[in-house]
Amino acid sequence: MKRFFNVLLGAMAMVAVALLSAFITMRLAIHGREVKVPNLTGLSLSDASKKASSMGLRLNLENRFYSPDVAPGTVLAQSPAAGTTVRREWAVRVTESLGPQQVAIPDVVGQSERSAGVNVRRLSLDLGTVAHLGAPGEVGMVLAQTPNANAVGVDRPRVSVLLRAAEEAEDDGFVMPSLVGLTLAGAAARASVAGLHVVSAEEVAAPASTAATPAPAEAAPTAGVATGVVVAQTPLAGHRVAKGDAVRISLSY
Repeated sequence: MKRFFNVLLGAMAMVAVALLSAFITMRLAIHGREVKVPNLTGLSLSDASKKASSMGLRLNLENRFYSPDVAPGTVLAQSPAAGTTVRREWAVRVTESLGPQQVAIPDVVGQSERSAGVNVRRLSLDLGTVAHLGAPGEVGMVLAQTPNANAVGVDRPRVSVLLRAAEEAEDDGFVMPSLVGLTLAGAAARASVAGLHVVSAEEVAAPASTAATPAPAEAAPTAGVATGVVVAQTPLAGHRVAKGDAVRISLSY
């Protein structure tokens, strides 16, 4: 009987050692696939891509913003933030600095959508949100724009327009534009152009990204971005909304 118990204890000890060994091996395998996100802000896009790649990460350019303090062509902000632990092959989203605003915003009010698009793009600007509003007059003409002509302190190289639609064909439903990354004034202007209005502007700390939970699609980069920038919105961009709907936003601080 004593020998039986000795054999049983020996077997149990071997099983325990095997389980412990398997646990340690699994932990090493998991952590071996994890890396800390490097600091990419201030680097050129080329250098940032090389640095991310050397850590087994991917670089995604998501936005371009004007910045009076950061040289053009360099990383203005990133998400996840530097030091965050993520899995290898994780995508680090970055915002490129365009340097100080040097392009004058054209006046496209009264132009057709095609002419407005040509005049915007020839200045290396993007045509942003295109909304429609039923109003008397020639259909397809620009009723309003944001930013306004010759505006200064613009955050993005983008001009959104409100086009005249036939009153009888007016459709109150349209796609919600993205306000993430804009200042409070810019978000209010873009919402106004789309026939929406901002009902709150809560100041919140943007949640830190983790390896297990990817950053929400509507979250703006927080590292290196000034306070008072929209980091979340409801309804989300891409959702169907109607003219007159309220938009709730949260600002970074």
